[in-house]
Amino acid sequence: MRTEESGGVWRSAAVWGLAAFVLLGVTAGAQGPRPAQPPLVPESLAGSVSFDLYCASCHGRGGRGDGPTGASLRTTPADLTVLTRNNRGAFPRDRVLSYIEGSTRAVAHGSPDMPVWGPTLRALDASDARVTVRLRNLVSFIESIQQAPVSGAGATAGAVPADGALLFRTYCAPCHGTVAGGDGVMAGQLRRVPPNLTTFASRNGGVFPAERLRGVINGTGVASHGDRDMPVWGAVFKRLPVGGADADARIDAIVRFLQEIQERPAE
Repeated sequence: MRTEESGGVWRSAAVWGLAAFVLLGVTAGAQGPRPAQPPLVPESLAGSVSFDLYCASCHGRGGRGDGPTGASLRTTPADLTVLTRNNRGAFPRDRVLSYIEGSTRAVAHGSPDMPVWGPTLRALDASDARVTVRLRNLVSFIESIQQAPVSGAGATAGAVPADGALLFRTYCAPCHGTVAGGDGVMAGQLRRVPPNLTTFASRNGGVFPAERLRGVINGTGVASHGDRDMPVWGAVFKRLPVGGADADARIDAIVRFLQEIQERPAE
């Protein structure tokens, strides 16, 4: 996504970036054993991971258009954190997805100069379901880093307060389902069936286990949530642009959201 045309450098950056992985692998083979190179398609479907790999070099890890490759481009990459503010307070989810996926010939991201990640990812990953989830999670991640609207003269923009429903949709719904019933689009491809998250209270004598869930999400002392299928979200949240203490606020927001959607006992 850009504010204007940027020339062929955009496509060259993407092509050379992918080629570098291949060349590094060939060189390593010629010179002997070397540490394994990062995969072109990461195992994790988290939007933040995809953003770091595919977008941060130009747009910066915080999405503000200050990536290390940006200085070599004819046009400065767009600040992706102000999309909501520039769209009258509504995040343009469908338009952003079309830019990234290439489902429409959007000039800002669909011209021959700018990589269109939909076809690229489908060429690298045989699972169309995984690619679809990866692209949607990437868009949700961009939504999660939007700056708050300016609320008055002299006000400064900060991070959007943690929204449990948005965070759940971004990080949990692909596996657990949009209503947390364990029926997400990725559920059939996991080694373990995701649990129904709406029955925690009923399975715990009517008491919602908030502290235990915070530990599960954060990954503290819970091995079952840190395997290859289930990311440790505490570590992921600490890598987000706000980072630090905000990771706890995000986890608390998710736990509150889960508490709100618990099944009520039959009367």
